[in-house]
Amino acid sequence: MVLVETSHPGNIGAVARAMKTMGLSALYLVRPHVFPAAEASARASGADDVLAAARVCGSLDEALADCHLVVGSSARLRSVSWPQLDAREAGRLLVEQGRTQSVALVFGREQSGLRNEELDRCHYLAHIPASPAYQSLNIAAAVQVFCYEIMLAARAQHSSPVPDAPEPPASAEAMEGFYRHLEQTLLEIGFFKPPNYRKLMRRLRRLFNRARPTTTELDILRGILSAAQGRKYRWQADLAKQVAATIITRNDD
Repeated sequence: MVLVETSHPGNIGAVARAMKTMGLSALYLVRPHVFPAAEASARASGADDVLAAARVCGSLDEALADCHLVVGSSARLRSVSWPQLDAREAGRLLVEQGRTQSVALVFGREQSGLRNEELDRCHYLAHIPASPAYQSLNIAAAVQVFCYEIMLAARAQHSSPVPDAPEPPASAEAMEGFYRHLEQTLLEIGFFKPPNYRKLMRRLRRLFNRARPTTTELDILRGILSAAQGRKYRWQADLAKQVAATIITRNDD
């Protein structure tokens, strides 16, 4: 579980309690406003071990560095669509893929949730359907719902043998390196026209997040980008040689 910029320490403690009751323990805190705190320990109500082991991170990228599947929780739908899951589907997917690789479920700020650039790091958006008349759900209550679904999915799959897994998708850290390389290359070859390319880059992220390439596939893609960069520079060098030859010819005449 990853909590981003949690405002109230009591919510962190309540999340720890929700996790422990469902058998979960790995809690990551991205820039919490106040932590550690007595209020967090009080609300944990016996889940002090989860709080003590919680890892505080300076960025979401740090928290997700070794994850191969990232699901972002959101109370509202977005103008740019993400692949959608309900809580039960999210629980099944997290358990299924968590048997062979690192996975994460990310929760945003109490008041505003996750920002679009944070959802860019997610492969899916998970939503808890609620009454249209009142959809306000406390973050600890939301975590409890997801933890319950994860526990049910884990029990259902407990007796199933772990299949021989294919090569896992590339980690979040590797994907961020690829996205930086992709953006740099598309700028260099003139495909992107700054400064109005951010929305297109977001759509490219959606595309590759849906594809979930493996590390080997990512190496191939980055090789293509490097080749595109090389062709650009070779084209510039050839042009410079042609210009120089033209100047020399004119001087000889």
